[in-house]
Amino acid sequence: MKLTGNLQDIKTKRDTNNKGIEVHVDRVEYVTHKKDGKYYQPFELIEDLNTPLVLTGDCLARIPNKFLEEGESEYEVYDKVGDEYELNPNKKLALTITYDFDSDLTILTETYYTVTISNDEFKELKTRLAKAKKGKK
Repeated sequence: MKLTGNLQDIKTKRDTNNKGIEVHVDRVEYVTHKKDGKYYQPFELIEDLNTPLVLTGDCLARIPNKFLEEGESEYEVYDKVGDEYELNPNKKLALTITYDFDSDLTILTETYYTVTISNDEFKELKTRLAKAKKGKK
């Protein structure tokens, strides 16, 4: 995980001027909801990426949340389709940063990139990751 640019520039509305901000994500959490008896339960699958996924600031908009701790922030993720940006309600990004006053640095400590997918996609992804893991051994 790596951060380039100033996260404070990202506001609640998506802005094309934030292209210089980059968040490098090295872990993606896939979530689906399956019926477990009477109720739907969330199931997750975590994929560690060999090549980091780069999210640019022009594809992010801050989610206002008063209940987050200091240094925590959540973002909506937009997909760029041609020259247009479309909000993807199935993708969310949460970041935790700390500020080191001695060295005057903002340090990215945690990234959570979550993608909600369908049950079929979840099964396909699970088998693909299992085959890839077997191939590495």
